[in-house]
Amino acid sequence: MAWNSRVDHVAPFRVMHLLEMAQAREAAGHDVIHLEVGEPDFATPAPIVAAGQQALAEGKTRYTPAAGLASLREAIAGHYAEHFNAKVDPARILVTPGASGALLLASQLLVECGDRVLMADPNYPCNRHFMALAGAEIDTVPVGRDSGWQLTAPLIERHWQAKTRLAMLASPSNPTGHTLDAEALTKVIDTVAAKGGDVIVDEIYQGLNYDDAPLSATSLSEDAFVVNSFSKYFGMTGWRLGWLVAPEQAVEPLTRLAQNVFLAAPTPSQHAALAAFTPECRDILETRRATLKQRRQVLLDGLAELGLAPDLPPQGAFYLWLDISRYSRDSQAFCERLLVEENVAITPGIDFAVQGGEHHVRIAFTNDVARLQEAVVRIARFVSRL
Repeated sequence: MAWNSRVDHVAPFRVMHLLEMAQAREAAGHDVIHLEVGEPDFATPAPIVAAGQQALAEGKTRYTPAAGLASLREAIAGHYAEHFNAKVDPARILVTPGASGALLLASQLLVECGDRVLMADPNYPCNRHFMALAGAEIDTVPVGRDSGWQLTAPLIERHWQAKTRLAMLASPSNPTGHTLDAEALTKVIDTVAAKGGDVIVDEIYQGLNYDDAPLSATSLSEDAFVVNSFSKYFGMTGWRLGWLVAPEQAVEPLTRLAQNVFLAAPTPSQHAALAAFTPECRDILETRRATLKQRRQVLLDGLAELGLAPDLPPQGAFYLWLDISRYSRDSQAFCERLLVEENVAITPGIDFAVQGGEHHVRIAFTNDVARLQEAVVRIARFVSRL
């Protein structure tokens, strides 16, 4: 059987192998601490659940317009106005099945076969794969402490080529948790615009910021394509709901794509998400953000004693990106051994980094403080044997 050769550019998500191993060990009676999963361990906030239940009870299960409920698009625009001082026309917002739906639309709209796309290395692998499936060539740019673990304007200047079509950023980023401030993000947008390209900004961890106020590219430019999600900050991973803010002239072709690719985002999820912007829900979410900030510090303090603290503490998201080179140059083997010997599940860096992934790992602080402290004890015991 033959299939599209572009599929060969989609690498397996290796963390899923670790997850299967961890689940098998749990089934065999082992006490596994999960620090590999990229989703909050909190349940969806009660006001959102109640709104979803009400929508189902009232029979709100038919298709919505392809761009989403007008009321939800207006609520998202209000969110930008209230928290980011950004004036976003609701007509520029498309509600999608998860942020993945937004990335699919943007990649299909912006990329021709043979175009080149700039991304930071490390980055979220699915972003690379979406662009590769659209026919793009991916140019990953190694980043580190000097660039704040982000793709900056000077790096874009250095790596832009004749066929480069766009730059893709993430702030806060997965796997490093680092952000771009307003000045740096503005310079990126201006640099790319001067070259006739486009910018996609992945903001799905927006709101999960621990040191500075969250920032959105929507407050800086009407020309950037901004991807966001109800999964991470809002705790709605399984509801499969996200959105895309697009330049005005891109809305019509994006809507045509949405009509043909997925018709519309899940209707009950859209009605449920309206409750995400209420003061009651906001209080719950901010309490959870404070909890994640505390967890971050617990891990930073504990891992520092093992020589595993990141060179720059993450400013957002819920991950630590750790250099394990003093212990191993094979992150897959390191993670598998840690799981088998100490029942701690973490993610190998080769999922995220084209260069350097073999000596990095990602740890998610999506577990309670007691479990994180126990994980540090187990990791310390493990590395003492290496």
